[in-house]
Amino acid sequence: MTIKTRFLPALLAAVLLALPLGGAQAQGMPGGSASPGRNANATTLDEPPPEGGWDALARLLEAAKPGVDTRLQPTPSQITDHIEKLITTGRNQEALAMIEKRLAETRDPAPPGGTDVQLEFQHARVLDALGREQEALDIYEDMTSRYPELPEPWNNMAVIYAKRGEIDRAETALRNALRADPNYPAARANLADVQLAQAKRSYGEAAKLGITGSGNKARAVDNLLKEPTRQ
Repeated sequence: MTIKTRFLPALLAAVLLALPLGGAQAQGMPGGSASPGRNANATTLDEPPPEGGWDALARLLEAAKPGVDTRLQPTPSQITDHIEKLITTGRNQEALAMIEKRLAETRDPAPPGGTDVQLEFQHARVLDALGREQEALDIYEDMTSRYPELPEPWNNMAVIYAKRGEIDRAETALRNALRADPNYPAARANLADVQLAQAKRSYGEAAKLGITGSGNKARAVDNLLKEPTRQ
């Protein structure tokens, strides 16, 4: 005990002398936090804060104690929010790994709230973004059979059909999306494009039959389809 008591002041002095003088400035503490720079709501999805300054001193003073990760376990909604950030920033492989891990964790036993529909939807989106269209389509088709009232799976399924040139199937899926939600803007815009594609096809068929002006109309519609969609 005597050795420990003598060592601690020396350790404090060494650390305090090593701290930059400019860092010790009086600042407010938003929210009444006793430890600026630490987020009490941080979860294991968040990166741990870098060590330095007074945090480093605090860690040295607690060196004799076992290390404890004080970050909270994320809620299901926080997990899906984090996955969404990965998707929107193009980090699809990371998102897929997190989704598959989460699906494995919740498969058996199932979570109290039942299936995580948002996670399923994200799974299909990531697979599609990675070029695994058929796997994504299988998930969307399964979701539309179980949750026909959701417009998003119908819409995304239609997009895959359209990319494959199956425009009639795309139209059917989009009409189902609008039946679920008549004001769903993405489905409304996609349906307009699909109908233009159908018009182009019909004009092309008419041109082959010798109908005057049909070829020009087919080309005009094709130009419309090539125009970028305004966001």
